[in-house]
Amino acid sequence: MLTITELEKYLDQILQPEAIADYCPNGLQVAGTRTINKIVTGVSACQQLIDAAIAADADALLVHHGFFWKHEDPCIVGAKHQRLSALLQHGMAMYAYHLPLDVHKEYGNNVQLAKRLHFNIAGTMDASGIPGIVFHGTLATPMTPAKLGETITTTLAREPLHIAGKAEIINTIAWCTGAAQNFIHDVLTLNVDAYLTGEISEHTVHAARDNGIHFYAAGHHATESYGVQVLGEHLAKKFAIKHEFIDIPNPV
Repeated sequence: MLTITELEKYLDQILQPEAIADYCPNGLQVAGTRTINKIVTGVSACQQLIDAAIAADADALLVHHGFFWKHEDPCIVGAKHQRLSALLQHGMAMYAYHLPLDVHKEYGNNVQLAKRLHFNIAGTMDASGIPGIVFHGTLATPMTPAKLGETITTTLAREPLHIAGKAEIINTIAWCTGAAQNFIHDVLTLNVDAYLTGEISEHTVHAARDNGIHFYAAGHHATESYGVQVLGEHLAKKFAIKHEFIDIPNPV
């Protein structure tokens, strides 16, 4: 029988949250009262996901975006109170891993996105003091910027916003899932043809145009849907428990 403490210990062992400074606590965020026979995974701990996990009779919830973010109001009121109350009333534990899941070399969002888009990983780079957060490499098959956009659309079921660069054929690329548009200035030092991330800001457009790099904003949610799924599948096999990924669509 898998306990919440045993699962916490294992997740901390493989994801090593203490090795990276983050904007939120990583690990067990809400203690549960049930032995874990089924775990539900999802991207963000919104009310809709929590309700769906309860309906699925999950004993634990594992997410990428959890609670208690830096600079947010710490008071347990409003939506935060509602979410926590639902978890506590059903004895459901909740684990959240943010940056440790982004950078992980096996279960991480960046690695899993690369597998689906057929990027060959050449290495990683630090950005904004976060070790190994940006990945870079080559496309398995070089393609036109338009074709890469089509590939992203088909794979992620979401059309990316593309800011055109200079290269007529994209061979080299850097990527970082989520809200990593500000890392474009770090990426420029790699001299790659393109940069792919989840979100975009007004100034990102000018940075991409002025430096001639193709920029793809493929969606924060869409780019970060894979790591937690694969991690959940791994846990199901290792501990002989049930696993279900529940996707709560998000256009951003």
